[in-house]
Amino acid sequence: MVAPGREGDAAPLIEMRGIERTYVMGDNLVRALRGVDLTLERGSSVAIMGTSGSGKSTMMNIMGCLDQPTKGSYLLNGKDVARLSRSQLADVRGRMIGFVFQSFNLLSRTTALENVEMPLLYQGISSRERHRRAKVALEKVGLVGREDHHPNQLSGGQQQRVAIARALVGDAPIIMADEPTGNLDSRTSYEVMAILQGLVDQGKTVILVTHEADIAAYASRIITLRDGLIIDDRQQTPVSATAALAAIPPAHAAASAGVAP
Repeated sequence: MVAPGREGDAAPLIEMRGIERTYVMGDNLVRALRGVDLTLERGSSVAIMGTSGSGKSTMMNIMGCLDQPTKGSYLLNGKDVARLSRSQLADVRGRMIGFVFQSFNLLSRTTALENVEMPLLYQGISSRERHRRAKVALEKVGLVGREDHHPNQLSGGQQQRVAIARALVGDAPIIMADEPTGNLDSRTSYEVMAILQGLVDQGKTVILVTHEADIAAYASRIITLRDGLIIDDRQQTPVSATAALAAIPPAHAAASAGVAP
């Protein structure tokens, strides 16, 4: 029998109870989160929605171990991370979470391969093993042959694929994507969402943070925040990004790719 909270246990991957986050801004206290309870299972796809000021970015930061709550408990893979030190949080974050951002956050003077390797540098992994893992990750997102390209030699969609490969290279169980298609055209957005949905099929937990309903439609669960509280939490049948991609007329597909029909 596996003890609660250990690897292989059926306990939730993420469990938040009474999470509050208060910021001091001048003489004012801003209650960004006001008592959030949330449970996420392994292998799920979840969209966290809300307008500006709803608390979704604060929730992402706490869930991603980038920030700590003012009050409440946060169990990640059975371990309470709400009171860890900054260095302990960084260690947990490196092992458990891969991030994908709207702005890609790639280093302009390094190649795609080197960008993907970056998270492994902090784990003491040898150069040869970093190269191997980075190549495998780039292959998973369809970028074979682009390893030596710099970001300015890649399209927006290809840069986002590099960012996804970087999130995958450490084999983290959670992929957290913050507005991952915000800078992309429709066809490329479908391609990126198809990759993310494929990761769910492989057992990864994918968390989308977005204010767009059409992006949230690709998740099987939608959590909506307003004024620091969860006001809606519902299951749905996700839209298939692969099917949406296949439905694009050839002429439109060629135009999106920058090719004359």
